[in-house]
Amino acid sequence: MLFWTLYFTLITAIILPVTQAHGKLTPDYYNDVCPQALPTIRVMVETVVGIQPRMGASLVRLHFHDCFAKGCDGSVLLDDSPTMVGEKTAAPNNNSLRGFELVDEIKATLNVACFGNVVSCADILAIAARDSVVARTFDEHLGRLHLQLGGSSYEVLLGRQDSTCASKAEANSNIPSPFSNLTDMLSKFQAHNLSAEDLVLLSGAHTLGFAKCKTLRNRIYNETSTIDPDFARSLKAKCHRPAGGSDDEELSPLDETPAAFDAGYYQMLTQRKGMLHTDQELFKGDGSEIDRLVKRYAEDAGAFKEGFGAAMVRLGSIKPLTGREGEVRENCRVVNRR
Repeated sequence: MLFWTLYFTLITAIILPVTQAHGKLTPDYYNDVCPQALPTIRVMVETVVGIQPRMGASLVRLHFHDCFAKGCDGSVLLDDSPTMVGEKTAAPNNNSLRGFELVDEIKATLNVACFGNVVSCADILAIAARDSVVARTFDEHLGRLHLQLGGSSYEVLLGRQDSTCASKAEANSNIPSPFSNLTDMLSKFQAHNLSAEDLVLLSGAHTLGFAKCKTLRNRIYNETSTIDPDFARSLKAKCHRPAGGSDDEELSPLDETPAAFDAGYYQMLTQRKGMLHTDQELFKGDGSEIDRLVKRYAEDAGAFKEGFGAAMVRLGSIKPLTGREGEVRENCRVVNRR
C-alpha cells in the first residue's frame, strides 16, 4: 500500500508541473493527471441534485458569484482568516450562497481519487455548475437514468488555479443585486466583457432558482411596480408585511417549474410575472434588443439551452489564474501552508 501511495505521488509530482506550465484553459486538462476527476464530480453532483434539485441552482450561482469577484479563481470559497476578510459575508453572498459543504466533500474525494492535490477548487465550481444543470439520476421504477433538470451539456474549459486571497469589496461592488436596474446590470456584465445576450442567457439560470420573501417584498408591495397584479396578490399571501417577520426566509420558485431547466422563466417575464426586480428589468415590453432576446428564448427552449452553455463558458473564462499563478488548494476554505 505504501509503495503505491509513493508511486502515484511521484507520478503526480512529475506530470503536474508540465501540465500547469502553460496558461491556456483546455477541456482535456485532467485527462492525464486525473482522468477520474470529471466522472467523480459528475456522480457526486448527480447524487445530491437527485435528492435536492434546488442544489443545481445553488451550484450555478456559486460559480457565477466566484467569477464576478476577482475572476474565476475559487476566492468565494475562502473562509475569513486573521489576515483576510473573505467574500462569504459580502452583501450578495451572506446567508444566501449555498453548496459550500458539497464542494468540500467533492474536493476531499478528489484528493483521494487523484492520489493527491490535483484538481483546483475553481475548476470544481466550473464543472459542478455544468453537471448540476444536466444532472441525471437513476429511476428505480424505470430501471434507467433520466434527466433530472434537463439542461444541455457543454464542454467546460479547465486549468484554473486557486487564488490565495479574496475581496469582499469586489464582491459587494461587482455582483449585481436583486434590486439592480438594467443599466447597472449591463455595466457590470460589460466590465467582464460579457454582452447583453450573456446577461439574458445567464439570468435564465433562475429557471431553477428560489427567492426569499425578504427579497421579494419591495417588488410585490411597490405601487409603481410593473408586476402582474394577480401574481402580486398570490405572492402577498405568502410574503406578508412588515419586513423582518417570521416569513422572511420563506422561499418562492423563480418560475413555475423550479426543478426543470426550461423556458418557463422567460415566459413568466413576458407575462410580467418576474419574481425579482432584476428579472423583470429584462423585459419591459418596449421592443428593445433585450426584449427580443427574452421573447426568443421564451419561444425556443432549445436555443436557450444551447446559448446558456456557451454563455457559461464565457463566464468561466473571466480572469482565470493559470500556469504558475495562484495554487491548487488542498482545502477549498483555506490557502495552503507555505
